[in-house]
Amino acid sequence: MRLSLPKVQRPERDILHFLQSHLDTLTKPPGSLGRLEEFARRFGLMRGSMQLAAQKRAIFTFAADHGVSRLGVSAYPREVTAQMVFNFLRGGAAINVLCRHYGIQNVVVDAGVDYEFPEVPGLVRRKIARGTANFNERHAMSEEQAIRAIEAGVDLAEGYDLVGTGEMGIGNTTSSAAILAVLTGMPVEEAAGRGTGIDDERLRHKTNVIGNALIRHRPDPNNALDVLMKIGGFEIGAIAGLILGAASRRIPVVVDGFISGAGAMIATVLEPACRDYLFFSHLSRERGHKPMLEFFGARPILDLDMCLGEGTGAAIAIDIITAAVRLYNEMATFESASVSGP
Repeated sequence: MRLSLPKVQRPERDILHFLQSHLDTLTKPPGSLGRLEEFARRFGLMRGSMQLAAQKRAIFTFAADHGVSRLGVSAYPREVTAQMVFNFLRGGAAINVLCRHYGIQNVVVDAGVDYEFPEVPGLVRRKIARGTANFNERHAMSEEQAIRAIEAGVDLAEGYDLVGTGEMGIGNTTSSAAILAVLTGMPVEEAAGRGTGIDDERLRHKTNVIGNALIRHRPDPNNALDVLMKIGGFEIGAIAGLILGAASRRIPVVVDGFISGAGAMIATVLEPACRDYLFFSHLSRERGHKPMLEFFGARPILDLDMCLGEGTGAAIAIDIITAAVRLYNEMATFESASVSGP
């Protein structure tokens, strides 16, 4: 089985001049809306149009289990992954509340939960397997499974104006920290954080688990598929696929936090042009997230001291980007409002 990547083209930057020219005609001093103007410009650049629309919006919350969770790297048992999927489907999680508040569709995707769900309305089934293998002992997944994980997300963004990433999976900060360490070369001790709130002893154990796996498997930092196969998660691969598919359709993607960032790292190593279609929603409290953002050269939209995941940071940032688009579209110009300009 061979990975076939969708073609991603870099945006034509000439349009930035025209987008800025329109912003400067609006009834305000030039640049006075600060980063909201930046978001509108970047949104138009990604879409390749001066006609901006952010009406059909969705957060994709990918769920999957991790074999490494059986080693006690999390404060929660792996059964919580499936339990939280049911919570999402009932509308009781933080991401559900935020999506209702902002009018954003929340799409829940089973990419590899260790549970066989009955026919449940609203659940998108893209299960690769019932969780990855324990990467401390062997590769997290086969190459075929890694390819299928990426392909699971590629077509999901079709038809949307703006999408965000989210995830749920006990043990997924362990895989994400391992990916961060490999792709940046930073020490595991700096990449691994407390995840669900583990204590010092469990953090040392988590760090040792990651370090041992990297010595055993030696993932190739120049080969994202190899990295995903050896230490990744199915939901991380699906997030990478969502980004690849969205970027190929010129659909902006709002990346949530640390785990979603690991998926974005996989996507951009596979296809560097994906970077041009990413907004980074917030700075997570997870220790490795700041260097992860530095890997992208990204400035997050928010810093609310959050570290929940699910897509919660992305939901808030999507609403801010939507506000920027509405300002671009709906503010009067100096001419139309008969207001004297500078």
